[in-house]
Amino acid sequence: METTFTPGAGVLGGLLIGLASAGLLLANGKIAGISGILGGSLFARAGDLGWRLAFLIGLPLGAWLATRATSDLHGFSITSSPMLLIAGGALVGVGTQLGSGCTSGHGVCGIARGSRRSIVATFAFMAAAGVTVFVVRHVLGSTT
Repeated sequence: METTFTPGAGVLGGLLIGLASAGLLLANGKIAGISGILGGSLFARAGDLGWRLAFLIGLPLGAWLATRATSDLHGFSITSSPMLLIAGGALVGVGTQLGSGCTSGHGVCGIARGSRRSIVATFAFMAAAGVTVFVVRHVLGSTT
């Protein structure tokens, strides 16, 4: 699958993420960190579970609706093994616990609040991603 980045799509996506994050903060007083929302739903009180489930169900539902709204996403397929995907997900889960939050919580909400910890965490996420891409492409020679 090949996609074409456009500044307009980036601005629209950023505005929608910002509106959703601000809406959650204003409506519930909660920060839109996916790992916190997921983890909190496992042990949530009855009054706190509804919005968490709606948020979590909305993530794949929104992606599914996007595939129906545009042809750019059709033909996308996952070629990695299920075990590799599960291992990657587990490592992300461990990392979010060690970092006291995930990229969405730190990168979207934390930086917007001016949190130094979130700025440092987001820098660390970005640096690790850059190193990973370099190693995978230039050391291991993968093109995917």
